[in-house]
Amino acid sequence: MVQFNNEWDILLADEFTKEYYLRLRQILINEYKTQRIFPGMYDIFNALKYTNYSDVKCVIIGQDPYHGEGQAHGLSFSVRKGVAPPPSLVNIFKEIKSDIGIDNTGKHGELTKWAENGVLLLNSVLTVRANSARSHRGLGWEEFTSTVIKLLNERATPMVFLLWGADAKAKAQLITNPAHCVLTSAHPSPLSAYNGFFGCRHFSKANEFLRSKGLEEIDWSID
Repeated sequence: MVQFNNEWDILLADEFTKEYYLRLRQILINEYKTQRIFPGMYDIFNALKYTNYSDVKCVIIGQDPYHGEGQAHGLSFSVRKGVAPPPSLVNIFKEIKSDIGIDNTGKHGELTKWAENGVLLLNSVLTVRANSARSHRGLGWEEFTSTVIKLLNERATPMVFLLWGADAKAKAQLITNPAHCVLTSAHPSPLSAYNGFFGCRHFSKANEFLRSKGLEEIDWSID
């Protein structure tokens, strides 16, 4: 049984008994035995372990994990210290610097500080085969992460959802509570960042929204 050691344990308890998840679990057991899968099995649920339900101030929805060696560690867009920040993360840092003046470039790419301070870094799909993007799509993760979004949607305390790219925007239909703020843009990938991610100012807008609700702003620095 997965243990988050926070409120997610109770909120998601039923999910782990559902037929789709039991089927997904059996697939994953076989995948981890026979394939190179990222992140490591003990890091799959790090987003939910680091950021308790009641503490979420902002949700950043990624696609599937990075599929290169040593990159993914269970937080969307994040890589551990010592691993070069991938292009999408480099572009996120560029937008942060342009938007609010915080310069995270040249440091590292680990976003654990964000996660510990209320930014839920949730991928739509939580595992992937090495060097094979989208390889674990359609196995059941989408249903699991949609449940997470639905639970957050039910929360009375306002939060911000940052939906970058088509996959993330597809989750927008689950966010119906008018208490929350939904911001959308192109994905920060180099293939699309110039189509609306650069200049979106989501980081200052998120803090403006939180401030307007009397909530603590997010420190977007990483050190």
